[in-house]
Amino acid sequence: MSIKKNLAKIKSQLPEHVTLVAVSKTKPVSDLMEAYNAGQRTFGENKIQEMAEKQEQMPKDIEWHMIGHVQRNKVKYMAEFVSLIHGVDSLKLLKEINKQATKHQRIINCLLQIKIAEEDSKFGMSPNDAKALLTSVEYTSLTNICVTGVMGMATFTDDTNQIEQEFKLLKSIFEDLKTIHSELEIISMGMSGDFKLAIDCGSTMVRVGSSIFGHRNYSI
Repeated sequence: MSIKKNLAKIKSQLPEHVTLVAVSKTKPVSDLMEAYNAGQRTFGENKIQEMAEKQEQMPKDIEWHMIGHVQRNKVKYMAEFVSLIHGVDSLKLLKEINKQATKHQRIINCLLQIKIAEEDSKFGMSPNDAKALLTSVEYTSLTNICVTGVMGMATFTDDTNQIEQEFKLLKSIFEDLKTIHSELEIISMGMSGDFKLAIDCGSTMVRVGSSIFGHRNYSI
């Protein structure tokens, strides 16, 4: 099946209020352009350097989302163009994003990554840490970032009930945080295998890669 057909199939399953992030990590620009020519404008990458290289080569009306774990020393490479950073898990990282955004006279939108999975390998903040961050004096002084929502990754398991519980947990954390931070709008959860369940549980943004581009080549 072609990327264009895959894209159309997934978009036909998404409600209007849900944004599709086409996860294009490890994929060549030619694949991304096929998706672009089929109307896709939002792409997600998990390595800053790779995203910056692709951004240079591709049309400038693309929204680039950084969906992977962010190292503070690499924020400067994407500060000029990134639209949304999904994986913010500390005040230190927010401060660095704010610093680099200021240099480019931009406001960069960010999502707080909340740890909802039981696996130790997943990054993220606890709900209490997120609440403490959003109510801190330090956060209010950061004028070049805007926290617009939350992101979470479910446990890598075939247990649908567990995944559903974790998605519902993120939705309830979002509702709780929204009471103290009204700018929150986005719940980024759900990937190729579970995006329908995520949407049922309240997701407004899904990150889909292999169902669009085919399986990734990790040997690159």
